[in-house]
Amino acid sequence: MRSTLAIDLYNDHAGWLVAWLRSRVRCHERAADLAQDLFCKILERPPGEGLQSPRAYLATAAIRLLIDQQRRLALEKAYLSALTALQEREMAASPHQICEAVEALTLIARMLDGLPDRPRRAFLLSRLDGLGHAEIADLLGVSTSMVRKYVATALVHCYAVVHGLPVERA
Repeated sequence: MRSTLAIDLYNDHAGWLVAWLRSRVRCHERAADLAQDLFCKILERPPGEGLQSPRAYLATAAIRLLIDQQRRLALEKAYLSALTALQEREMAASPHQICEAVEALTLIARMLDGLPDRPRRAFLLSRLDGLGHAEIADLLGVSTSMVRKYVATALVHCYAVVHGLPVERA
């Protein structure tokens, strides 16, 4: 019985409801989706008696559906905004982290100070840029064995600086 009333309501008023919704949402596909959602909800409800004003009933139900959808979208937008803000806060460095990073960079700069240009560049390309010895050799215009010597020289130099040992000058 319930499905018969819903089917009759659909057959008699679906076109009107889609047109009515389209005038409010300005999109035929969205209006058709909303109308389908509304008729699915009507099918889920217990059967009622004959409707005196089916179009008024459909319009009221459609307005409620639109309001529910707007509330759901506003809630989703607020949740996504809060999630984005939380992720940005977690990814943003604290003043303490920034201070530690500056101190580490200062220490690295002090360690590399006094190194000749090519060993310093080879070391930075290897450790910071992650390049292989062959790539570094191409960039510096030297052999890969020379790059190995440059990187070794830089490592020995850094070790000496960190441990307070005398630094050999090249």
